[in-house]
Amino acid sequence: MFTLMGVFFFLNIPLFMANFIDPRCFWRINLNEIQDEYLGLTCAFILAAVQKPIEKDYFNKTLNFLKTTKNHKYALALAFAMDEINRNPDLLPNMSLIIRYTLGRCDGKTVIPTPYLFHKKKQSPIPNYFCNEETMCSFLLTGPNWGVSISFWKYLDSFLSPRILQLTYGPFSSIFSDDEQYPYLYQMAPKDTSLALAMVSFILYFNWNWIGLVIPDDDQGNQFLLELKKQRENKEICFAFVKMISVDDISFEHKTEMYYKQIVMSSSNVIIIYEETIDFIDLIFRMWEPPVLQRIWITTKQWNFPTSKRDITHGTFYGSLTFLPHHGGISGFKDFVQTWFHLKSKDLYLVMPEWKYFKYESSASKCKILKNNSSDASFDWLMEQKFDMAFSESSHNIYNAVHAIAHALHEMNLQQVDNQAIDNGKGASSHCLKVNSFLRKIHFTNPLGDKVIMKQRVIMQEEYDIFHFGNLSQHLGIKVKLGKFSPYFSHGRNFHLYVDMLEVATGSRKMPSSVCSAECSPGFRRLWKDGMAACCFVCSPCPENEISNETNMDKCVNCPEYQYANTEQNKCIQKGVTFLSYEDPLGMALALMAFCFSAFTAVVLCVFVKHHDTPIVKANNRILSYLLLISLMSCFLCSFFYIGHPNRATCVLQQITFGIVFTVAVSTVLAKTVTVVLAFKVTDPGRRLRNFLVSGTPNYIIPICSLFQCVLCAIWLEVSPPFVDIDEHSQHGHIIIVCNKGSVTAFYCVLGYLACLALGSFTLAFLAKNLPDAFNEAKFLTFSMLVFFSVWVTFLPVYHSTKGKVMVAVEIFSILASSAGMLGCIFAPKIYIILMRPERNSTQKIKVRNSTQKIKEKSYF
Repeated sequence: MFTLMGVFFFLNIPLFMANFIDPRCFWRINLNEIQDEYLGLTCAFILAAVQKPIEKDYFNKTLNFLKTTKNHKYALALAFAMDEINRNPDLLPNMSLIIRYTLGRCDGKTVIPTPYLFHKKKQSPIPNYFCNEETMCSFLLTGPNWGVSISFWKYLDSFLSPRILQLTYGPFSSIFSDDEQYPYLYQMAPKDTSLALAMVSFILYFNWNWIGLVIPDDDQGNQFLLELKKQRENKEICFAFVKMISVDDISFEHKTEMYYKQIVMSSSNVIIIYEETIDFIDLIFRMWEPPVLQRIWITTKQWNFPTSKRDITHGTFYGSLTFLPHHGGISGFKDFVQTWFHLKSKDLYLVMPEWKYFKYESSASKCKILKNNSSDASFDWLMEQKFDMAFSESSHNIYNAVHAIAHALHEMNLQQVDNQAIDNGKGASSHCLKVNSFLRKIHFTNPLGDKVIMKQRVIMQEEYDIFHFGNLSQHLGIKVKLGKFSPYFSHGRNFHLYVDMLEVATGSRKMPSSVCSAECSPGFRRLWKDGMAACCFVCSPCPENEISNETNMDKCVNCPEYQYANTEQNKCIQKGVTFLSYEDPLGMALALMAFCFSAFTAVVLCVFVKHHDTPIVKANNRILSYLLLISLMSCFLCSFFYIGHPNRATCVLQQITFGIVFTVAVSTVLAKTVTVVLAFKVTDPGRRLRNFLVSGTPNYIIPICSLFQCVLCAIWLEVSPPFVDIDEHSQHGHIIIVCNKGSVTAFYCVLGYLACLALGSFTLAFLAKNLPDAFNEAKFLTFSMLVFFSVWVTFLPVYHSTKGKVMVAVEIFSILASSAGMLGCIFAPKIYIILMRPERNSTQKIKVRNSTQKIKEKSYF
C-alpha cells in the first residue's frame, strides 16, 4: 500500500509543484485606456558572442538610452536573459553575449538596416562594441511587428545572407513557414500545435456545444479551422457561426455593422476569436456602443473587452478567457529591473506597467480582496503588498531566443571539442551555416522550466495556460489563471481547472451555459428536424412502455416483457400479477351475487318440495320444475369457477360447466313449453299425440339436447381446450392471469347451440301464451327466453370491447343475469301465489275459474 502511495506521489510531483510555484493572480495599472504591444512599433537588436568577459554594468551603459522609451520592456527582457547566460559558468563558458546594435524604433527614432551599418568598424553608437569579431555569426532579433521583420529580412537576404541569422519575437505567422524563402529566419513565438485540442478539451469540460468562431481569412485561419473541426469529430460541438474576416480587406470599415450584428444577435454564449481578428473585433465594439453582452470570449491574444463606467460590475461575467503558451514563473526579474532603474518597489507601478502577481500561497485570498475593494482602496492596498513581475508574451519570446542562441552555440562548441574539428571555413558565413544547422533542431529546458523544442525553425507549443482578463476599473486590470492544458498530465486528463481561481474571477464555480438545445431529461429522446445542426434538436417523450434513463438519449428502449414504464418513463418497474380474486371489490360483488341467487334458488326449490301436492306445483310438471331449479342453481354456482387464481382445471370447468348446465336449463324450459302446448292443443283422447304427452315423451328432450352439447364440448376439449393465459396489455403495470378459451369457434358453437334451443323455446312459448288455463306458464316461459336472448345478445359486443378482468366480469354478469331472468320470470309468480295468495292455490278455485272461462267463451261465440 505504501509503495503504491509512493509511486502515486512521485508521478504527481510535477503537478503538485506547479500548484506551489505557478503564479495565478496578476494585476496591472492601465496608464492608457488602449494598450497593445503590437501597434506597429518595432524594436530590433543585433547580438553576437565574443570570447571575452564583459563589464559588470555593461547593460546599464549599453541600454541606458532606452529607459525613457515605450519599448524598454523588450530591452529589459533581453538584458535579463543575456545577463543570466553570461553569469552561468555551465553555458557558453569563456564566451559572452553582447548587443551590437539596436534598430527600428527602440529609442523613438527609426533606424533602417543598411549594408554600411553592418560593416561599420571604427565608430559605434553603442559603447563596448567589439569590432574584431568579423568571423563570428551575428543574430538579428526583430519584432514585435512581423511586417517590419520581413523588411529586415529583405535587406539581410540581399546583402548579408547568411552572415546573420534572424529571430523574430513577435506573434507567430505562417508567412515565414516557407523553408526555401526564409531558411535563416526563426520564429520564437511558438506554433500552436495543440491549441485546437486544448480549446476542445476546455469546451467539453464545461459541457458547451454551441460555439461562435471568428478567424482571419488566411492560411493560418483556415489551418486553425481545419484542426478545430478535426478535434471536434465524434464530439457534440457545433458552430453557431463561422465568420472569416479578411485582414487586408479595404472594405472592412463598411462591414463593421454587419459583423457587429452577426455577433451580437448570435444565440451562442461562447465565441472564439482567433489571432489578429481580435483587433478588428475590438475596433467593431469601440465603433458601436455595445449592450451588456453576457458572452464568454475565448481568445488567443490578451484582450480586455471594451468597457465603460456603466457596465463594470463584479456580479456579472465579463472579460475574456485567453489561451496563452504556458510559461513558468520567473524569479529575479523584479530585482533586476529595480537595480537597472534604481527604484523602490512602489515606483515600479509607473515605470513598468506590466503584469505583477502575488505568490501562490496567498493569491486566491488576495485576489478576492483586490476585487472587493473600490478603485482608490485597491491602489492604496496594492502599494503595501509584496509582488513579483511577469514577462509579456514578446518578452518570453525574447528570453527564449537568447537562450536558443546560447544553447546552439554551446552545442556547436562541444561538438567541435569532442571531434577535435578544425574550422577550415573563413568568415561569418561559414560560422552562421554551422550555427544554423544546430539552431534548427535545438531543444532544451529554460531556467523557467519551459520546454523549448525547435523543429524546422519553429518552436512547437504543446502546453497552454488559460487566463481570465478583466477590468476592475478604468485604470486597473486583473488577470487570473484558471487552469492549464498539457498532454503530459496523467490519467488521460489533459485539462486541469483551478476551481478556487474560477470562483475568484467569475464569482461562481460554474460557467454560463452555451448550448443550442437544452438537455433532454430522462423520459425523453432527441429528434432532429431537416436542416438542424447535430447539437440542435427537440425533445420528444418516449413512446408508450419505452424508457430513457439518461440525458440526451437518441432512442428509447422497450421495457422487458414482465416490466412496464413508470409515469415519468425513466425506469422500468416489475409488473404486479393480478386476476379477478375474491379480495377484488368486483370479484367480491359478483361472488356475493352468485351466492345470493344460489341461495334464493335453493329456497324456491324447498318451497316447491314442501308444497309439491298443491295444484300450482303439480299443474306445471313438478319434476321439470325441480330439474329447472337445480340447473339454474348450478348456473349460479358455476360463476365461482371464474373467480380466483385461474388454473388448468378451473379454465376447463368454466366453459364445460357453463355449456352443459345452461343446456340443461334451456332444454328443460323447452320441455316445459312442449308439455304446455301438447296439454292444451291435443284435446282428443284418441289422438296419437296425447299418448306422447301421457307417456312423458317431452322429458326425453332434456337428455337428447344435453347429449348433443356434451359432444360439442368433447370436440372442443380434444381440438383446442381452454388454458391459462397472461394478459400484459389490458391494465397498465399489471400482468393479468386469465383463462384463454382455446378455440373461439368452439365457444361460439356452444353459444350458438344454446341460442337455437332458446329460440325454439321462445317460439313455442309465444304460440302458447294465450291458451286458457289457470296455471298456464307459457307467458312466463316466453318472458324468460326474451330476457335470456336480451342478455346474451348484449353480451357479445360488450365482451369484445373489454379486456382482462373486466372481460371475465362481463361473462359472469351475463351468466348471473340470464339465470336470474329465467328464475324470476318463471318462478316468481308461483312463489307469490304459494306464499302470499294460498287461497288461489286450491282445486275449488281452479273449478270456479274454469267455469268462468267456459261462460266467457260461449258468450264470445
